[in-house]
Amino acid sequence: MPAAVLQTERLTLRAHTRDDIGAVYRGAADPAVQRWLPMPEPGAPYTRADAEHWCLVAAPQARAGGDGQQWAAVDTATGAYLGAIGLNRTAWRARCTEIGYWLCAWARGRGLATEAVVAVSRWALVEQGLQRVELKAAVGNAASRRVAEKAGFAYEGTERNAMPLHEGRTGLATYSLIPGDLHGAEADTTAR
Repeated sequence: MPAAVLQTERLTLRAHTRDDIGAVYRGAADPAVQRWLPMPEPGAPYTRADAEHWCLVAAPQARAGGDGQQWAAVDTATGAYLGAIGLNRTAWRARCTEIGYWLCAWARGRGLATEAVVAVSRWALVEQGLQRVELKAAVGNAASRRVAEKAGFAYEGTERNAMPLHEGRTGLATYSLIPGDLHGAEADTTAR
């Protein structure tokens, strides 16, 4: 995927940098994030070394290898790190990808996840010509499911017992967005 910076009303979505490591560590190690996203793997604590690897190795490699693109979501006005959003498991031949995200505790409850999901999903469909963006959320993760619905994704069903968590497994509520769903909403974001 091409490197891109996306801009919304309140957010700048850009590549992760060395300066983000501390904020990524604090945000991703938050128990509320870890409850639904067992990073780096189920049963393992999230460490500062994991944050460093993410910012400097894994996120850049995902884009360079064609798997997707990862963005740091920062407050446009202040530059404060707010969370991460990205495209994963991109199947170029099928023109499909999956979107994932998490926000730091200090950024939740303000509609920022929805704003970021709208920007990235529209960029994927309109600018990159993908034909399907999937969003999967643990069935019990009501906040992420609301983000999917507010961003215009259609609920398709539940993948039963699909994801390991730190404590057990969960089903994944599966949502999708396709070009026909946009109805002019692609004007919500600009890439620079």
